[in-house]
Amino acid sequence: MAGYRKLGRTSSQRKALLRNQVTNLLYHGKIRTTEAKAKEIRKIAEKMITLAVKEKDNFEEVTVKAKVPKKDAEGKRVKEVVNGKKVTVFDEVEKTIKKDKPTRLNARRKMLSYLYPVTSTPADGRKMRANTQKVDMAKVMFEDVAPKYADRNGGYTRMIKLGARRGDGAEEVIIELV
Repeated sequence: MAGYRKLGRTSSQRKALLRNQVTNLLYHGKIRTTEAKAKEIRKIAEKMITLAVKEKDNFEEVTVKAKVPKKDAEGKRVKEVVNGKKVTVFDEVEKTIKKDKPTRLNARRKMLSYLYPVTSTPADGRKMRANTQKVDMAKVMFEDVAPKYADRNGGYTRMIKLGARRGDGAEEVIIELV
C-alpha cells in the first residue's frame, strides 16, 4: 500500500494541488475540500507549522546602517545637481533587523520552496492593481502562526465533516487551524 493518496491525478498535478491547498490553509486559516485531500493537506501543514514553531526564536537582532533617500514635504525624492547631473540625496539611518541563524534560514527556505507566493488584495476591492502586496509566507509562519502554537505539541488542524457533495457524493470537510 502506498504511503500517500494519489487523488486521481498525475504526480505533478497532485503536488501542485497540495501546494496550493496548504498555502491557502496557512494563509486563510481554513478551507473547504474533500476528506481525502484534507487528510493529505493535514500531513504537510502540520510539518510546516512544527518547523515554524521549532525555529521561531532562532534569530539575532543586528543594527545596520542603510541609505534612505531624503524626501520633501510632498513625499518626493530630493535631488541636487552634481557635475551637471541630477542625483538623489541620501541620509544614513540605523536600522535593527532580524538575522536568521543557519537552522532558521534553512527552515525558511524549505517553507518558501513548498509554499506558493501569496498576493493580498484590499478588502474593499478598490484600486486592486495599485494596492496589491506580496505576502512573505515564511514571515507569516514565524511571526503569526508559530507563536499561536508554541505551547502545543502537534494537532494544529481540525477537520469538520460537512456531508456528501451534491454533484458526485464526495465527502466534504472544512479543515482549519485550531
